[in-house]
Amino acid sequence: MKILISADMEGATGVTWPADVLPGTPQWERCRTMFTSDVNAAVLGFYDGGADQVLVNEAHWTMRNLLLERLDERVEMLTGRHKSLSMVEGVQHGDVDGIAFVGYHTGAGAEGVLAHTYLANSITGVWLNGTRASEGVLNAHVVAEYGVPVVLVTGDDLTCVDAAGYAPDAVTVAVKDHVSRYAAVCRTPARTAADIRAAAKAAAHLAIRHEPVRGGPFTVEVEFDAEHLAMAATVVPGVGPSGERKVAYTSGTMYEGIRTFKAVTTIVSAAVEEQYG
Repeated sequence: MKILISADMEGATGVTWPADVLPGTPQWERCRTMFTSDVNAAVLGFYDGGADQVLVNEAHWTMRNLLLERLDERVEMLTGRHKSLSMVEGVQHGDVDGIAFVGYHTGAGAEGVLAHTYLANSITGVWLNGTRASEGVLNAHVVAEYGVPVVLVTGDDLTCVDAAGYAPDAVTVAVKDHVSRYAAVCRTPARTAADIRAAAKAAAHLAIRHEPVRGGPFTVEVEFDAEHLAMAATVVPGVGPSGERKVAYTSGTMYEGIRTFKAVTTIVSAAVEEQYG
């Protein structure tokens, strides 16, 4: 049994505000330890549940945040940027039986600790076939095309609610309870590590590949906080205006859809001015 862990940081234990996840800050250095603890707990739990191999894909910001030296010696870690499938890189090789979303969060425009979709700001909403979508929603549709189920999701309590919509059979762990975008009631690392390990062990039996799901076509609509960002996004082939500060595109598969989305966010991030956005 091979498990892929997609590890994001905003939903990690103790993380509540931007400096906690911004590489290079003192708070980020502190929170890296708790982030690594969450991921390692999932690794240990999956091995407890019978996994033969666990691959961790770093999915936050520079994708160089986890402390490799603090992970269980049996694990392997994919770190660094510029990957074909970004947050779920590794799922496309046909040998993954289940995927865990560790440290995830809710989407742009929704309630949740550090809620966003790919870009920390600038994007105010993303919709997939008319329904508001988080990174979890988008990534779940990608992995479904490879027959891989989402078996575990960790993050704040609202992330667990979100997961019930896109992975209803997955085991969920809330490491903190949302108060506002920048505040939460947090559990201690010792407690969340125990909870995540137990949940991963229980989730291991769900890691059974199924027939690939071909659910397309997929229409993705993205709303920005400024009109010039929507205009910048239309540089990407197939992306066009769909309303005030909005663009949309349609893809036959979510493999194509997530790659187009990544292109849109890359172009838009380059178009943001320091003071005015």
